[in-house]
Amino acid sequence: MEFRRINALPPYVFTIIDSLKVEARRAGEDIVDLGFGNPDLPSPDLAIEKLAEAARNPRNHRYSASRGIPKLRAAIAGLYLRRFGVELDPETEVINTIGAKEGFSHLMWTLLQPGDAALVPSPSYPIHLYAPLFAGSEVREIPLSTGEDFFDAMQERWEYSWPKPRVIVLSFPHNPTTTCVDLEFMQKVVDFAHERDVVLVHDFAYADLGFDGYSPPSILEVPGAKDVAVELYSMTKSFSMAGWRVAFLVGNPEIVAALAKLKSYLDYGTFQPIQIAATVTLNEAHDHPAVVREIYQRRRDALCGGLSRIGWEMEPPRGTMFAWAPIPEPYRAEGSVEFASRLVREANVAVSPGVGFGPGGEGHVRFALIENEHRIAQAIRGLREALPDLGA
Repeated sequence: MEFRRINALPPYVFTIIDSLKVEARRAGEDIVDLGFGNPDLPSPDLAIEKLAEAARNPRNHRYSASRGIPKLRAAIAGLYLRRFGVELDPETEVINTIGAKEGFSHLMWTLLQPGDAALVPSPSYPIHLYAPLFAGSEVREIPLSTGEDFFDAMQERWEYSWPKPRVIVLSFPHNPTTTCVDLEFMQKVVDFAHERDVVLVHDFAYADLGFDGYSPPSILEVPGAKDVAVELYSMTKSFSMAGWRVAFLVGNPEIVAALAKLKSYLDYGTFQPIQIAATVTLNEAHDHPAVVREIYQRRRDALCGGLSRIGWEMEPPRGTMFAWAPIPEPYRAEGSVEFASRLVREANVAVSPGVGFGPGGEGHVRFALIENEHRIAQAIRGLREALPDLGA
């Protein structure tokens, strides 16, 4: 049988590592899983208590609103004002989405169609590459290194592309490379979008995960950004609420309205008790993102310090919950899939192969900071024994 859209999808390389991990555990091995970026930290007690309370009310078992209940939209507007100094109209500039992946994917349906093109960083979180393709659009990849290099490459790709891309996808701090940018960079991108009549879509998944004093900027902090930009904010990492699927699209009111119109045909919103619990969390658990950030920074220090001690050098990330590590020279010829497979088999450590984030990720592996410092130390010991040529 032939299928549409999914036939063009490549094999999901992460399943190779997952299969090896399952086999090893069945054989009794203790695998330290630093692969899948699934936050292990518990959600705020406040959220859990409010969810249970709201779920006991049968009135909350009915269909909800696909845009999100008014108090939830007001709560995220309040967070943006406190955190970024950005004013949002909850009625016209905010919509609740069932996680950022759903919001991003359906947003691409409203912005792109066959014959259009989008600019996307490479390597990239997979949905950033494939959601435009699901919409029938072409994708032009922008090599991602440092912020300045990325901006120059973005300009060049736009100028030499045909058709001219009408959407530029951004995501900083970036998954998987952990690249971070400042507000000056955001200003340059917004100016570019004004000049070229381009829509900017910024996936701000790691808004609250900046380390060593770095504070990730919202693109909406740039004056005039709402004319050309929308941003996705998620409660997954900042509030440790991955499975709750609560995110928001904020910014340009026309784009928000377009997504609202599409979603009105597709869903009735997140389960209302979840929306109520998320509202209370945004309004009252202001300190939770800082607690989460400190935990991830300690894990980053444990991982990067441990890798350095065994001769695996890498740049400590300034943001995200990941570390993007070049494959050590003695093992680089293996490629990221075989190298990651070796780590499961010989070190009892699972990581993500860089090529799983697109061809631009080859030569790297991604560590997710989803185990505590004790387990990270265990992983370092396994890596030291399995990679005798490190530092050679």
